[in-house]
Amino acid sequence: MFQSEIRNQESQDFMPGKLFISPPPPAPGKTSLAKATGGADAGTWAFSVSHTTRAPRPGEQHGVHYYFVNQAQFDEMVTADRFLEHAKVFGNSYGTSRAVTENLLRQGKSVIFDIDWQGARAIKEKMPEAVSIFILPPSRAALQERLTGRGQDAPE
Repeated sequence: MFQSEIRNQESQDFMPGKLFISPPPPAPGKTSLAKATGGADAGTWAFSVSHTTRAPRPGEQHGVHYYFVNQAQFDEMVTADRFLEHAKVFGNSYGTSRAVTENLLRQGKSVIFDIDWQGARAIKEKMPEAVSIFILPPSRAALQERLTGRGQDAPE
């Protein structure tokens, strides 16, 4: 059974890593806020990198922004229960690797998930001790400006 505090098999000690879920609407500034804390640079926390079946956007790198896989590979991972959570969003599949998350927690890192509401709900059901953080943009106009400004989404 998966827990946010993973028992290290060698030492039988509990590891201090925690899970933080950030499932707000796109572009409210949550990634900028998380990076500004400096925790990733200090090695105390890490961003979860999801698997996806969507095509990479300009500038995205495999293993950095997402693990880009085809639908057959994704389906094999689902069948093998290799995801902590997975969902279909706007026609594409997304999932969080169970093994990668467990490894980060074993290292004592807190993990920040930048996932949609479906993934957040799935993680909270499995690990109620995970902390949910909801960050809103300063206004609806600011959200629209950020989404338009990044030039990655269709107008609708």
